[in-house]
Amino acid sequence: MVRSLWSAASGMNAQQVNLDTIANNLANVNTVGFKTTVNEFKSLLYQNIQTKTTSANGDTKPVGAQVGLGVRNASMISIFKQGAANATESDTAFCIEGEGFFAVRGNDAKTYYTRNGDFTWTLGNNNTLILTTTEGLPVLSTTGALITLPRDQYVTSRITVTADGTVCYPDANNVPQPMGFAIGLYQFNNPAGLNKEDSTIYGVTDASGPALNEATNGALQRSKLLQGYLEQSNVQVADEMVNMIITQRAYEMNSKAIQASDEMMQQANNLRR
Repeated sequence: MVRSLWSAASGMNAQQVNLDTIANNLANVNTVGFKTTVNEFKSLLYQNIQTKTTSANGDTKPVGAQVGLGVRNASMISIFKQGAANATESDTAFCIEGEGFFAVRGNDAKTYYTRNGDFTWTLGNNNTLILTTTEGLPVLSTTGALITLPRDQYVTSRITVTADGTVCYPDANNVPQPMGFAIGLYQFNNPAGLNKEDSTIYGVTDASGPALNEATNGALQRSKLLQGYLEQSNVQVADEMVNMIITQRAYEMNSKAIQASDEMMQQANNLRR
């Protein structure tokens, strides 16, 4: 009966973490570029109830006698399913259609990746403009360089970006002309292995593999960039609400198991009276 107490307690802990994950998904339902997270569970070690593998007659038993000792959270996986593309009036809003990620430079000078294309032009050093995220992280080009412009030579509202990320500016005839650089798009062999640094910022790990540059890797199917759109969160509210109900019921069942074990031990103690 003590095993039942610990197994049910582990179930309550696991379902609490599951509920935390669901709550975080719902909290970020309107976060641009957010990817829903799901919990994966695994059973704990099994204990042998009967060590002998033969019957009283010496015959080999077809099955053993083991009991599980509970559950724990094995992993939390981000689901990189495409979110809806919503139109916006911003000229520096970009939505990726495909498997690509934007590259940004973190405050620690390392490169991170995101699906959040809500960018803006920020005043930099030497009278320049730098394309950055709303948090101020510089966006990187296909060559891994900062995307900068002379402040006094360009009107940012006239800048356009093609589907392959090429940054253009209109000439005297108002025809967009390439400016010699493009917004970088990168893919991963296993995006689920990325380390979540923030709600929409991811770091490279051994599990994800190195970043693959779409501009230089011909084996990749290139993503499409949409200017004037933002990729919304891929959280499905109805699914999360159903998962919340299931999690709540599982938590209640585990608490009932603890209550039942406690009552059984209480009855066993009463036998002495």
